[in-house]
Amino acid sequence: MIQGSIVALVTPMDERGAVDKESLRRLVEFHITEGTDALVAVGTTGESATLDEHEHCDVIKSIVEYVGGRIPVIAGTGANSTTEAINLTRLAKEAGADACLIVTPYYNKPTQEGLYLHHKAISDAVDIPQILYNVPGRTACDMLPETVGRLSHVKNIVGVKEATGDLSRVKKIRDLTGDDFAIYTGDDATSREFCLLGGNGSITVTGNVAPKLVHEMIMLAIVGDEENALAIDKKLAALHKNLFIQSNPIPVKWAVAEMGLMGKGIRLPLTWLTEDCFDAVRDAMRQAEVI
Repeated sequence: MIQGSIVALVTPMDERGAVDKESLRRLVEFHITEGTDALVAVGTTGESATLDEHEHCDVIKSIVEYVGGRIPVIAGTGANSTTEAINLTRLAKEAGADACLIVTPYYNKPTQEGLYLHHKAISDAVDIPQILYNVPGRTACDMLPETVGRLSHVKNIVGVKEATGDLSRVKKIRDLTGDDFAIYTGDDATSREFCLLGGNGSITVTGNVAPKLVHEMIMLAIVGDEENALAIDKKLAALHKNLFIQSNPIPVKWAVAEMGLMGKGIRLPLTWLTEDCFDAVRDAMRQAEVI
């Protein structure tokens, strides 16, 4: 089971919006040095919605190559079309990903039965570990714990990223799945409490900016060290908040660029962070002592 701080990696781009492979390699080395436990390639934070299929798979393949087996690579392969999700998942396996993160279909609002059949079809089609991803704030579709429980018995489905921020779901999902099923949070602001309650880690945006602190905080919470986890989380609290001052990944890409790790590139319809937000994000970075 993958545990700890799993960074939802930004996809670095130049000012024209082209993927910047040199910066991508630099980011991978930065995270391995700083103690990140695993990387998510081309998730929401990696701008999966604006990369075409060729770019999507090329970024996954590049990250796998740069990591070189030192930490796990989880590929974002979700789609609102089951056929497209199967194809992306198959391509991620061919690229060498260790697992796939598959978001609930967005916009078309499937039923719970539709969600079950969607994920079962992907599992049946591609033999690779698969992590469910529930983020109703973006998809307008909430995968209920009971559906997660059903899917936990399907081959290849090994965990869930639960991004509702509802801490009561940790116990509900654990009771319906068992100890060998991974439960990750996708909500940085509640990640410490989530892991203290029995979660296995965080698929984190904040970890892009403060990977060492996030890793230390999550690992302390997993082992139940509430006091020391809280002390670190207090340093991260402003980042948890201000990295969402505009739509993700706008603020986090600005912050990573501010650290000198990549250029100022993002793709429409997303735009670069507006100047009125600079001080809030910069102050949060200072509190976390990353600048």
